[in-house]
Amino acid sequence: MSHILRAATRSTRTLRVRPVALGATRFANYAEFRPPFLKLTLFSRSFAISCARSAESSTLHSLDTFTEEEEMLRESVKRFANEVVGPKVREMDERESMDPEVIKGLFEQGLMGIETNAEHGGAESSFTSAIIAIEELAKVDPSVSVMVDVHNTLVNTIFRTYGTKDQQDKWLPQLSQSKLGSFCLSEPASGSDAFALQTRAKKDGDHWIINGSKMWITNSYEAEIFLIFANVDPSKGYKGITCFIATKDMGIQIAKKEEKLGIRASSTCTLNFDDLRIPAENVIGGEGQGYKVAIQILNEGRIGIAAQMLGLAQGAFDKSVPYTYQRSQFGQPVGTFQGMAFQIAQAAVEIESARLLTYNAARRKEEGKDFTKEAAMAKYWASVIAQRVSGQAIEWAGGVGFTRETGIEKFWRDSKIGAIYEGTSNIQLQTIAKFIQKQYS
Repeated sequence: MSHILRAATRSTRTLRVRPVALGATRFANYAEFRPPFLKLTLFSRSFAISCARSAESSTLHSLDTFTEEEEMLRESVKRFANEVVGPKVREMDERESMDPEVIKGLFEQGLMGIETNAEHGGAESSFTSAIIAIEELAKVDPSVSVMVDVHNTLVNTIFRTYGTKDQQDKWLPQLSQSKLGSFCLSEPASGSDAFALQTRAKKDGDHWIINGSKMWITNSYEAEIFLIFANVDPSKGYKGITCFIATKDMGIQIAKKEEKLGIRASSTCTLNFDDLRIPAENVIGGEGQGYKVAIQILNEGRIGIAAQMLGLAQGAFDKSVPYTYQRSQFGQPVGTFQGMAFQIAQAAVEIESARLLTYNAARRKEEGKDFTKEAAMAKYWASVIAQRVSGQAIEWAGGVGFTRETGIEKFWRDSKIGAIYEGTSNIQLQTIAKFIQKQYS
């Protein structure tokens, strides 16, 4: 397979979209000292000039405008998803395991180091590029999509953001080229209350000894590199939480691989750590700083899950809607009956609303703006829409939609996790509510 993403990245660089002030704003202070008619003249002229300049320089764009690099990425991922992943989706779902050739292909296509710089073997592309890849893969198989999501938006981002130069030089090339990563935070007694974790780390010379367990860990069955959160000083509460780099051959035990309703090909396991010995140099982000690492990274990860749910909804829509125009009852295609036509139209609006929320959050993150509320909104709404649209898609296709043969029912099964992982829907609503309260109280 060709390294399409890397080639696209080398040929062009991403241009960030930043809004500019209209002339009316720039001239506001000046106009205050002019007579009313002159104020109006200046306003009109400056507004017209500013609009003309904006049109010429194309500095203002809609949210569905992407760079050349991002568009090339979308097309290459779409092709990979349809040609390589698509034929394996049903088999992987029924076997409840990821095909090794799919994982290999993801690395070969440069999709496992999207934001990682070229020096470390990555594509050196934008965060939005990662979101695009996650969305496109989810249109075909949300299981493959979440593998790419966790690896890029959680694992790679922690190394790029919090790793020392030595850590980045050692681990990022492996994560870009061949080794899958896993993010280990949740435990049996700490789900939404993530900082109540019970895994402990104790210093022993130039090593740390970790004991405890993790639950619901994505990618853990196939992963070779793990980021483990453990508390080094329980007396400090969450301020004792620290993030450690570990490899499977250090002695990480796969205690149980879960059998799930959906995203079956994506591995979700319980991990045990019995006197897991980790070099002191494998602390990432600083001792006692793990809670800050987790909070920041999960905010980004939620945009990734929003993209996964968005792609899932679109995938179900794309599979079911054409069938409604092919199947006729009472002398006309079932999709042209007003009742169904309106449902389809409503679903299209809802998918588009989720898309706008998702890409708005992604662009805000890239522009360095606060995006916590926007990420929560995108993740919450995309999860709602994914369940709703995938459920309707089954009904639009009737009995055929209820069978496994079409794959439509799989989208619905996969959609249920969106309201649960990386922050439940109630947690997202709580986050949004806090921002509203702060704004209005």
